[in-house]
Amino acid sequence: MSIYYDETLRVFHLQTPGSSYVLQIIQDGHLSHRYWGARVEAFGDSNPAVYMDRPLSANPYPHSKGSGFSLDTQPREYPGYGTSDFREPAFQFECEDGSTVVDLRYYGHRIFPGKPVLEGLPATYAESDDEAETLELELRDGLTGLRALLHYTVFGQHDAIARSARFINEGGGRLKLLRAISASVDFGDADFRMLQLSGGWSNERNVLVRPLCKGLQSVESKRGASSAQHNPFLALLRDGAGEHSGEVYGFSLVYSGNFFAGAEVDQYDTTRVVIGINPFEFSWLLEPGESFQTPEAVMVYSNTGLDGMSGAYHRLYRSRLARGKFRDKERPVLINNWEATYFDFNADKIEQIAVKAAELGIELLVLDDGWFGHRDDDTSSLGDWFIHEEKLPKGLGDLAERVKAQGLEFGLWFEPEMVNPDSELYRNHPDWAIHSAGRPSSTSRNQLVLDFSREEVCAAIVEMLSSVLRSAPISYVKWDMNRNMTEIGSAALPPERQRETAHRYMLGLYRMLEELTKAFPDVLFESCSSGGGRFDPGMLHYMPQTWTSDNTDAVSRLKIQYGTSLVYPASSMGAHVSSVPNHQTARITPLEIRGHAALSGVFGYELDLTALSPEEEALMKEQVALYKQIRRTVQFGEFHRLLSPFEGNEAAWIFVSEDGAEAAAFYYKVLARPNSGLRTLRLRGLDPSVRYRVYGAEPAASGAMADWTCGTADSGGSGEASGSEEGESGGAAGRGEGGTARHGGEAAAGKDAARIFGGDELMNIGLRVPAKLLKGDFQSHIWRLERVE
Repeated sequence: MSIYYDETLRVFHLQTPGSSYVLQIIQDGHLSHRYWGARVEAFGDSNPAVYMDRPLSANPYPHSKGSGFSLDTQPREYPGYGTSDFREPAFQFECEDGSTVVDLRYYGHRIFPGKPVLEGLPATYAESDDEAETLELELRDGLTGLRALLHYTVFGQHDAIARSARFINEGGGRLKLLRAISASVDFGDADFRMLQLSGGWSNERNVLVRPLCKGLQSVESKRGASSAQHNPFLALLRDGAGEHSGEVYGFSLVYSGNFFAGAEVDQYDTTRVVIGINPFEFSWLLEPGESFQTPEAVMVYSNTGLDGMSGAYHRLYRSRLARGKFRDKERPVLINNWEATYFDFNADKIEQIAVKAAELGIELLVLDDGWFGHRDDDTSSLGDWFIHEEKLPKGLGDLAERVKAQGLEFGLWFEPEMVNPDSELYRNHPDWAIHSAGRPSSTSRNQLVLDFSREEVCAAIVEMLSSVLRSAPISYVKWDMNRNMTEIGSAALPPERQRETAHRYMLGLYRMLEELTKAFPDVLFESCSSGGGRFDPGMLHYMPQTWTSDNTDAVSRLKIQYGTSLVYPASSMGAHVSSVPNHQTARITPLEIRGHAALSGVFGYELDLTALSPEEEALMKEQVALYKQIRRTVQFGEFHRLLSPFEGNEAAWIFVSEDGAEAAAFYYKVLARPNSGLRTLRLRGLDPSVRYRVYGAEPAASGAMADWTCGTADSGGSGEASGSEEGESGGAAGRGEGGTARHGGEAAAGKDAARIFGGDELMNIGLRVPAKLLKGDFQSHIWRLERVE
């Protein structure tokens, strides 16, 4: 049992393995938030609530002189506005008489095993009732007949609490919902820094940290998608908290549309955090008997810094948010033709890429944009999901079979949510696009957004996509979305419901994804939105991986993938090697560091395999082979950040396998510095009581520096790695590209080059970063570890 109710104190105590969350029923059914933090075994009210009169804080009981009771000064659990609390409310309604005062009070509760499904929305889940326990609090407003159900789910094996709210209109009049926050938490002080993940296209999820100050600090999206600009997440860090120590409170929203997340500090230096649907341009009309369900917020407390918070999110989202066949299955190494050909391809060109991919050990070929309608550039044909006969005269099935004949699986790109004005679909159904009546429609990438708030539009797109997926042996779908919403409105909704359009769109999208993923369970779906523009927990519920960013530059990816890892597991991050100069930054980096950056996610390539040099082919073959050896550890192991690219010139992290028997540690240096010092990397996540065989460690001889710097080429040179023999799997100790041949890993260094250390030594003393990395920009290194039995 993990949820307790104390009838004497009228206290609910929720316990995860490492945290406690406490709320209390106080005067006349108001709900008070009492504690969230490190786990306590029993709550005895050692720090009781205080009622005292405060200047300008209204008393909702005007005849109770000296009671000191004001909702403006109380820590509240799910606050409304208008009855003496002036801070950010969790909910707001407009009543039929125009007033916006609604007073929800405790009416009852129940505690039950398992976790309920959220109607129409993605959410975390329990596979059996004994995995979780749920508290349902029932609140009512006597005047309007409004009923609210607050759900709190505690997982037995996860340090996380899932929260949501459901509003039911049981009165006789209409109610218009103006604000629907999923979770609100009041803290008794403001000694925090706020962390957010913000950026833009090709620069997603930068880690930004700022101290809290009086007033409201927030992140949000008004774009109709969770957005590349701000992720639906924030964290509060206690003063002194960092990567591996200190208290951290995480708030993550399982939603893919407009969101709001904010921290408000009031005049008494208390803090309120809210997260949910963005109230900007949102409303929802509730007729008598109708209900509204908020998205789910997932809250994580950690007293071991950001590392502990991330681990909790990774384990939960990887195993109890993602679903389906591919949740626990190793993802294939792929080649995507986009940067190789863009729109200029035919079946023969794709087959040539497949032939070369098979030689390199790649497992999946993905045909990107341009295979449908009359699409030879980005100005036409979105919405026309039939074959481009000039490019593929024998059809999609023929091409898929040609690819499969090379031993590869076949995947396909779609952008189902969009339509070009130059398309048969738009010419036949111009009202199917989101638009504001009588206004011209803005375009972005020459396209408009289909109105998925309409069931007939969703049904038509599902049928078109299903027809394509049934027509050929397709095992992977890249689902793209390259345009945010403008002129938001629907031709199918009455005036009083126009502000429901953006949320109804999300409900329609989720309904489509549910239908398609169930109809095609053997297809691996990957989400994409101009790269990482909709990298959120909502999409991960249907698609276990997301294209992390359109920016494939290795240096940029260090920050993008590092920031993403604050919340999302490596199994969710698509990461590819592309050609240089990089198509987004024009930066030229060695193939080695491009590979090492991409090896830290769901690995693949996005370049023309038919135009490689022999040296590039050899190194890429090694990269693929190495990834297959460490793939399980990277995709499903425990992840720990070691050095932040946001704090210096380096980055490092380590993956430790589920059973702790293997690990892969990655180090990256961006720019060379003259006459710089040596670097030691202390690892994390290992068992201090066991020993590990380490491949890629510096030789023990006193002349180690001379061996590594004089005998080995830096980027693009040639030479042989001193002190090691060529690897057992045919490593390339003398090849110029370097790869794993120079920089470690069993395939390159060979078992003779391995050294053995205790886990305690590796974590407390650390490994020497090879001295040869002192020279040259864009250097990287991998160590492979195996537990010695």
